[in-house]
Amino acid sequence: MTQPIYDTYLENEVLHADPLQLVCILYRAALDATASARVHLRNGEIRERARCVSKASGIVSELLHSLDPGASPEIHGSLAALYVYIQERLTEANVQQVDPPLAEVERLLGTLLEAWSEAASSAQRIAPDPESDLEHAPLSCSY
Repeated sequence: MTQPIYDTYLENEVLHADPLQLVCILYRAALDATASARVHLRNGEIRERARCVSKASGIVSELLHSLDPGASPEIHGSLAALYVYIQERLTEANVQQVDPPLAEVERLLGTLLEAWSEAASSAQRIAPDPESDLEHAPLSCSY
């Protein structure tokens, strides 16, 4: 019963998120999938574990493919290498059915989420309030 409420909340969050917030949403989803994979591994639920690992890996793949090498080449290279490493660890955990790679991925994603959340918070503090811009908006526009 709570799932539809959560889905509605998540949909609303995604629709109103800026790019930094979207990255944070993806990290949270990857973290949730990794944590679930660990639980399913402990419980011997192979299909569910594999599904969660696949979901986390897909999210990390999206993050990798969304990197903009032109924005900051050094950050791009570091993040790309880290995302590839995370995907390798997820694959290792799935194939070998062991927890340590999942635990490492969970720590890495947690650290990345913390950093991106701080960046998103900083950007919100710096960004002007859109409501205050209305005072200075032109009364008419010609295109």
